Amino acid sequence: MRRIRAPNLEDERIEIIVGILDGWTGKLTWEALIEAIELRTHARYTRQALHKHQRIRQAFSFRKKAMMPGCDKGESNDGSPELRATMQRMARLEAENERLRTENDQLLGQFARWAYNAHTRGLDEKFLNRALPDVNRGQTVHESARDDDRPGRAVSSRRP
Repeated sequence: MRRIRAPNLEDERIEIIVGILDGWTGKLTWEALIEAIELRTHARYTRQALHKHQRIRQAFSFRKKAMMPGCDKGESNDGSPELRATMQRMARLEAENERLRTENDQLLGQFARWAYNAHTRGLDEKFLNRALPDVNRGQTVHESARDDDRPGRAVSSRRP
């Protein structure tokens, strides 16, 4: 029986996967992550497909480093279930916050490179801030209309 291909990893799915990594507890491996993603999204991705996306790769590496024995936040199993749940949520949010800081720093570095490259090519801020051109999706030209525009063809319905 053939397996159905998983949907492409768009921003929405990447955000879900990064969220899974932010809240990860226990041993983190690519195979364990793939299983968790399949449980959550009902789609199975390969390690290579996940590794191709920078945000997933960085979140995986960051979480792996954060879970090293020397980086333990001192979580304990003492206390009420509410306290444990709150502590887990807090740890997940702290991990997400740290990952977002790292992503932000990388984006700021990328922006600095782009600004430098734009400056060296003489592109000013006014040029860079121009609006994107409008997308004209409603005006598809059909083959028959293209044929009528060829030279040497008489077009009876058009006015000069």
